[in-house]
Amino acid sequence: MTMVRAASSRRSFLGHSYNLVGVAASLVILAWTLIAIFAPYIVPHPIGNIVDDDYFGPMRQGLWLGSDYLGRDMLSRVLMGARYTVGISLAAVSIACFSGVVLGMTAAVTGGWLDTCLSRFLDAMTSIPSKLFGLVVVAAVGSSIPVLILTLAVIYIPGAYRFTRALAVNINTMDFMTVARVRGESTVYLIGSEILPNIIRPVLADFGLRFVFIVLLLSGLSFLGLGLQPPLADWGALVRENIGGLPFAAPAVIVPSLAIASLTISINLLIDNLPQKIRDRNA
Repeated sequence: MTMVRAASSRRSFLGHSYNLVGVAASLVILAWTLIAIFAPYIVPHPIGNIVDDDYFGPMRQGLWLGSDYLGRDMLSRVLMGARYTVGISLAAVSIACFSGVVLGMTAAVTGGWLDTCLSRFLDAMTSIPSKLFGLVVVAAVGSSIPVLILTLAVIYIPGAYRFTRALAVNINTMDFMTVARVRGESTVYLIGSEILPNIIRPVLADFGLRFVFIVLLLSGLSFLGLGLQPPLADWGALVRENIGGLPFAAPAVIVPSLAIASLTISINLLIDNLPQKIRDRNA
């Protein structure tokens, strides 16, 4: 009976079997992505304008998510917060994964002293707690969008490198790699034409997981006051600045927390329910 229910929860499209949970999660991710892109055009009020005479105002017509600790519209601030949260996290994870994937494949193909030096250096980076590293860098250099992006990217490059190198080392021992070397193919060819196509699927799944980690770390830094500075705010900063409304169950502190949870949980559910042909390079 359980197997029948599991089978009935899947639908086939373009040769892949899709789980309904994964489809629902992808719709949530798509919604937040569209909001992040079009936020400046759909916010009902400028994010810095005080539109309510009361602080931590309740949900009502005109202020659909209430007001914050200064009387600003929370719906507008949450929508714009999605732009900063998704944008900064996507830029950081793109830099981290691109750098980690290139370095990991290069180390696996080249081997020798380059592999040893890169692995030992990035292992040392991994030993530094991510939040501590972020706190030190942001506190020393200052908080700005470029600094946040680069800091978050540097924190997650070692993990992307280790993951990619582990996949590439396995591919590097296969017969077709030996044949390509005998033909005299260059390192660039081996990386781009032989290794990358065989590891791209698990690398994309890892990309999604690292995006979740970066969203949570960015929110944590912002909650500690080291993220975006006022009047700009991501979701973590919105939680921090409205934490005084928690005893009153104010929407101003609850809604940004739900936004963080909905995005991160949806990405995890999507990755868990991806078709096997996408998740597994051997499928």
